[in-house]
Amino acid sequence: MNTAIERIVIDPKICSGKPCIKGTRIPVHIILDLLAAGEDFDGIKKAYPNITDKDIRACLNYAAVLADE
Repeated sequence: MNTAIERIVIDPKICSGKPCIKGTRIPVHIILDLLAAGEDFDGIKKAYPNITDKDIRACLNYAAVLADE
């Protein structure tokens, strides 16, 4: 498994089982929506200071894996 994807967790007890960034309650779709709207990494980290560039890349990698299925 891609190590970046390991930063994404799915737990039915967290955010109704939606994929989230590990150690947070930030759903992957929120980060992807922000990127799709043109937000850059710095803007996302300003809005969510507890995530890193690696977390944002993990969200992108997660989306890429799903798109490839």
